[in-house]
Amino acid sequence: MTPLTGYEKRSLLRFLSLYLGSVFVLLAIIGWLFFEHNAAMMKSAMKFEMLSEAHRIESRLTQALMQQPVLDREDLIDVLKGIRSRRFKVGYYDADHRPLYSEISGIPGFEKPFYAGKGSCYSTIKCALGKEGVAYIALQETKLKGMIRALRWKIIGYLVLSFLFMSVVGYFLARLFMRPIREKIEALDRFIEETTHELNTPVSAILMTIRQLKGVEEKKLRRLKASAQRLSTMYDSLAYGLGREVEENRSEALDLAEICAERCDAMEPLAQSKRIAFDIRLEPCRIRMNREELRRLIDNVLSNAIKYSDPGGEVTVTLERCRLSVADRGIGMSPDERREIFKRYTRANKERGGFGIGLSIVAQICRDHGIGLEVESAKGEGSRFVFDFRSLREKGGAGDQE
Repeated sequence: MTPLTGYEKRSLLRFLSLYLGSVFVLLAIIGWLFFEHNAAMMKSAMKFEMLSEAHRIESRLTQALMQQPVLDREDLIDVLKGIRSRRFKVGYYDADHRPLYSEISGIPGFEKPFYAGKGSCYSTIKCALGKEGVAYIALQETKLKGMIRALRWKIIGYLVLSFLFMSVVGYFLARLFMRPIREKIEALDRFIEETTHELNTPVSAILMTIRQLKGVEEKKLRRLKASAQRLSTMYDSLAYGLGREVEENRSEALDLAEICAERCDAMEPLAQSKRIAFDIRLEPCRIRMNREELRRLIDNVLSNAIKYSDPGGEVTVTLERCRLSVADRGIGMSPDERREIFKRYTRANKERGGFGIGLSIVAQICRDHGIGLEVESAKGEGSRFVFDFRSLREKGGAGDQE
């Protein structure tokens, strides 16, 4: 089975959450109704059985008394002791509800023919032999509670098995429904991959030609450089995002301040095209990291800052104690947008955004290298990205002291 991408996992999780939540509620309602119905049926059956048993005992008692019409109290109790039930505990009471002989410690009342308490069931009938001293016959049953408890656990067990079965069915249904979407995404990725491959040669040629141009008006040359730099950054982002430039992670000792200054200089034509100035303050900091991935990280965050800045604005780049900060005074983001910006193809602004790949690459590089990443932003006030490189510092190198 093909591994799921991050977006597919999130979509699958949302679908299963909704689906299984609905299934759980439906099964719970069905289980509760089934339990209540069966518990009521069990109580009804128990009531019928106990009343029938009480009348059988009354009949046996009548026959016993007919054979011995004159009895004193002690003889009556002896007769009552001999008339028992195999299933239930029996109690015999006089007209004042006093026990003549009883195996029951106490009953809730004599008004109703059947009581179902928390632990026991009771059945009481008024005996026609009241003149002989036996006014009531009562029965007690103690197993119904256990039977209802067993029914409850049996239903819960079936519900759990049903829920697990529906979970498996839901998972495979979701995978089946997502297959056409996955095929479309893969087709789109192949198209972008082939397109970026075709872009590589002309972009490289444009950059080389611009470097060799002479006698061109400075303003036009800056525009050419800015456009070429933008194309180059877009190509790098697309190629990296599609996995075309998966490089061996060869770490080397780097001067973070030097790389930052170099990338700011490379982005200068793009910034000038929007009349955006760089405010650069860099302290020395030596780290160990893959050079190309560091350049890619800085290029993407600088390009993003320029892209979302208003014309005539300023981008501040600060490196202090191996913490790199890139801040702009552009459109800013809401809290909801901040939570989404590192997802692939997500753009904070459709008019100014590119493909929505750059910041997802930044987040991936930070995860791969253990670089801390913080985002501060407010709508209309700009954004600030802070990268913590302290875990990558060269021991004993510049910037190692706090």
